[in-house]
Amino acid sequence: MTEPSFRPAEERDLPGILEIYNGYILNTTATFHIRPVALETMREIIRPGHPLYRSFVVEEGGVLRGYVLLMRYHEREAYDRTAEVTVYLAPDAVSRGIGGRALCFIEGVAAQSGFHSLLAAICSENIASVRLFERHGYFQCARLREVGEKFGRRLDLLFYEKILANENQG
Repeated sequence: MTEPSFRPAEERDLPGILEIYNGYILNTTATFHIRPVALETMREIIRPGHPLYRSFVVEEGGVLRGYVLLMRYHEREAYDRTAEVTVYLAPDAVSRGIGGRALCFIEGVAAQSGFHSLLAAICSENIASVRLFERHGYFQCARLREVGEKFGRRLDLLFYEKILANENQG
């Protein structure tokens, strides 16, 4: 098994990223999108080249295995040191430790970028993601009951948080 590597997401990566994400939309409750998204929507989500809210592809042996990104949590300035973290992996990359490496990587990027806290929004049915984030020091800080509806089911949304230890932050 080749160690995963990370590099900034580029325009050329969008079709592969879109394929991964649309698979989650159609087959899981990992995202609350209901219908597949278009390339332009994925471009807005990934924001290639954004200086603060950065996105990276996860590669293994030169093959795209997933992506990890920091997203703006809220538009108001008071939230500028908080970001939402997201990890999506191709089905053949799940349960192989790649998600944990991706999470550690993006936490390092977030700390270097001056973020103080990271949030993850996870459907309560997504036990693998809950375990991943808990293993990496995130704690459940909120549960929004029955706020999503997908596949004919009402779904709870969990928020997990991690405070980053960074001496450069005030």
